[in-house]
Amino acid sequence: MKQMVMGNNSSVTEFILMGLTVQPEFQLSLFVLFLLNYIATVVGNLSLMNLICLNSHLHTPMYFFIFNLSCIDFCYSLVCNPTMLMSFVSEQNAISYEGCMSQLFLFCFFANSECYVLTAMAYDHYVAICHPLQYTTVMSTKICCLLMFASYLMGFAGAMTHTAFMIRLSFCNSNIINHYMCDILPLLWISCSNTYVNELVSSAVVGTIIILSSLIILVSYAMILSNILRMSSSKGWSKALGTCGSHIITVSLFYGSGLLAYVKPSSAETVGQGKFFSVFYTLVVPMMNPLNYSLRNKDVKIAVKRTMKRITS
Repeated sequence: MKQMVMGNNSSVTEFILMGLTVQPEFQLSLFVLFLLNYIATVVGNLSLMNLICLNSHLHTPMYFFIFNLSCIDFCYSLVCNPTMLMSFVSEQNAISYEGCMSQLFLFCFFANSECYVLTAMAYDHYVAICHPLQYTTVMSTKICCLLMFASYLMGFAGAMTHTAFMIRLSFCNSNIINHYMCDILPLLWISCSNTYVNELVSSAVVGTIIILSSLIILVSYAMILSNILRMSSSKGWSKALGTCGSHIITVSLFYGSGLLAYVKPSSAETVGQGKFFSVFYTLVVPMMNPLNYSLRNKDVKIAVKRTMKRITS
């Protein structure tokens, strides 16, 4: 372990990422599996973003939010996947202190921003179903841009808070991170400083994000459900459920796996479970979103056909 002396304390200059598993018999198969996951995530999200840009009938508020979600998932995969893949093929997956803090910041930024984008999408669905006549007025271009700006701004603020408080800690007893990336809890576990303030701040920031976004999403869907129950036609029911279905799946996977991963572990077994659940919101959800919003969506299917005709003609 490389170290440098800073006053009376020692601070590591690099960390060793243990990866998802240390069992050699699984390394090759997991490498192939997550490499395919990485390719599918990158290709899927880039394809969806291109489809939205190239087809004018997709230039609506709903697809504006989906475009931003795909952009976040694409960047998310660039932050999380490479270090995991390296852990399968290298004997010692080292990352510099600066690289670790940068990864932590970017991971927190994109994770926080995705929470707020999903929240904005829930509000968009509420307006579309409950106030269809005022939809174009309420969800104007200016309002949509403001919602996205606020999402990224709050995501940036949360990431800066997490990273700033992490930088103040000392790492001197161990530089081995029991994870496949630089995440908040694994870094707190190996710090030789008092982490009480960090745990308090992390709980406050994460708690605020979860409570605020969950409250808005739940209220939006409560209003949507109330509106659906008052609909007399089955066509209106199916259209409303079709609009919300993909979003409900994404929210359930992202929030569900995130909460399970961040339940404070108390044993080595639950630490492993935390890594397992983190795979879902860092690797599986970004891959599933393009499929979720394309296979279930008639507008995207039409856009694919039109784009293929342009390419072949």
